[in-house]
Amino acid sequence: MRSILEESMLETRSMPLENRPRLPRIPLSKRNPAVVRAPNPMLVTYFEASRDLCETGSILFGAALAVCRIIGAKLPMAGRATQQSSAIPAWIKRIEDRIAN
Repeated sequence: MRSILEESMLETRSMPLENRPRLPRIPLSKRNPAVVRAPNPMLVTYFEASRDLCETGSILFGAALAVCRIIGAKLPMAGRATQQSSAIPAWIKRIEDRIAN
């Protein structure tokens, strides 16, 4: 687990926020809460060495990414920016329809 955690944190430290993968929801099961709590004691040393809030955020994201990999959750290959849809959100359509009426 430590090797996956360190690999994920190194990967996300150099990655811009826009290119980080979108993390999926973790499915409910009896095993998953224990896996989610497992990295907490390992993260203490990383938090003590972090210099600012951005670095702390990268550490947390790396830990979340490691948990997703251990659980086997499917992660998108491309960054978030390339996955955004160009479709108009439903709430904007509703407001425009109300204005038109």
